[in-house]
Amino acid sequence: MNVIIPTQDSRMGEIIEKVRHGQRLTLEDGVFLYESDDLLTIGQLANEVALRKNGKKVYFIENMSLYFTNVCEAHCAFCNFRKDEGDPGAYTLSGEQMIEYVEQHIHPGVREFHIVGGHNQHVPFQYYVDSLKALNEKYPDVTLKAYTAAEIDFFSRISGLSYKEVLQELMKAGLKSLTGGGAEILSDHYRKKMRVTKADVSQYLDVHRTAHNLGLRTHTTMLYGSIETKEDRIRHLMQIRELQDETNGFLVFIPLSMQPINPKAGIRRRNSAFEDLKTIAISRLMLDNFQHIKAYFINIGVQLTQVALTMGASDAHGTIVKEKISHAAGALTPEGITREDLIWLIKGAGRIPVERDTFYNEIKIYE
Repeated sequence: MNVIIPTQDSRMGEIIEKVRHGQRLTLEDGVFLYESDDLLTIGQLANEVALRKNGKKVYFIENMSLYFTNVCEAHCAFCNFRKDEGDPGAYTLSGEQMIEYVEQHIHPGVREFHIVGGHNQHVPFQYYVDSLKALNEKYPDVTLKAYTAAEIDFFSRISGLSYKEVLQELMKAGLKSLTGGGAEILSDHYRKKMRVTKADVSQYLDVHRTAHNLGLRTHTTMLYGSIETKEDRIRHLMQIRELQDETNGFLVFIPLSMQPINPKAGIRRRNSAFEDLKTIAISRLMLDNFQHIKAYFINIGVQLTQVALTMGASDAHGTIVKEKISHAAGALTPEGITREDLIWLIKGAGRIPVERDTFYNEIKIYE
């Protein structure tokens, strides 16, 4: 589908040729794309790749976000979700309390629990195992996609177990996939500056490598829009691309647009729509070995998500029900969305909505 507007930029022309001939883009290529203001060409090229990989299908899932605890030992500069033990609003739910919450909010058709939370050092590793076990026993047909790589590293530290042993214990309790969070920007300089005291770059990658080797398919993210450089972003993409070459264990890449700490912050404190679309498109072009790039409506809004489906994204996330982390940090978007609205949103972009499970098996196609 060669519909790209002719460009006078020879460098852009070279990149178009590379993409069309299946050649991998380099660090220099990625940085050039970030520095270009030719969003339409970048977006059309990403669209071409997405159509080649998935046709007009765009995937979504009926899922529900759960947060067992917001108590956290880490003090990441960008987080407004975390609390210290004893702070107003701090909480740690038992499995029974979480089931009570789920019963109040769940709707028919939910296929996945997306579970993340704080690194609460006041409870043992067994608490995190039991949390999954309680949900798995009550809702055996709902897939448990739980914990970030940073949480797995934290569990390893408090339990004295290896990553492999931690994951095996969680798998016995019902774990089926890891969430993508905790990546932030895969740069040790960035992590030091942003006070990311949880898992470092090599630990984040090693947790996912270990999970993949145990047969778990996982998700991965990039939190962009603070102090990182364009080169930092491209190096981040290249590191997960390299691990994907090694294991083929990632299901999807999720670019996360940084939210300001203050919900009342103006547009100058947020990523521009231009930057969000460009990041999704560049991710699609750089990550040639990923099947899916997600447009996360919680961070970029539903209308921009719709546009992103024509610029490289092939996943519109899910119903969520009640998202808390981005909203604690100032997201102005809905906390969830209905299945009907997701279908409308995807069809409105000229795409075919496909309801999926956690592993992108197709449940229903809405022609």
